[in-house]
Amino acid sequence: MIVIKYLILFLILVASTLIGRSLSKKYVYRLKELEEIKNSFNILKTKIKFTYEPIPELFQELENTKCRNVGNIFKLAKEKMENVNISTAWENAIEESATNLKKEDKEVLKSLGKLLGRTDVEGQMGQIETTESLLENQIKEALEEKLKNEKLYSRLGTTIGLAIVILLY
Repeated sequence: MIVIKYLILFLILVASTLIGRSLSKKYVYRLKELEEIKNSFNILKTKIKFTYEPIPELFQELENTKCRNVGNIFKLAKEKMENVNISTAWENAIEESATNLKKEDKEVLKSLGKLLGRTDVEGQMGQIETTESLLENQIKEALEEKLKNEKLYSRLGTTIGLAIVILLY
């Protein structure tokens, strides 16, 4: 009977530690996604400027990014462009895709869709550059949050687990 008790206490400690680590990883994933989106915007800007490819074809090329969540945004936007305009497709894709982005990050990304495909090359380039500068601020904020909260949540999970084990022992 005592073995079962110790096993349960051990499982509680492991579970709380894993929960803390999974919460801390959200900060890492958010930062990676924002950086990957910024890289995708650089590619998008270059392709718009030099290749003059249609936006759906550009989005199809950007589907294959390192980060699956970012690729899904472009994939979903491309699929939605068959039924609605680019702006609406982009906004819906950002809202519907499963990412670790915060609401503020999504609002910055939505601002890109306002002029995308509606203006000339220079207008689109300007909008992408504006979005990139706003995105850079979000990346700085995400880095600060990661540095502040990553260890906190990881250690907090273990500490809460230990407290529960001590209380139940």
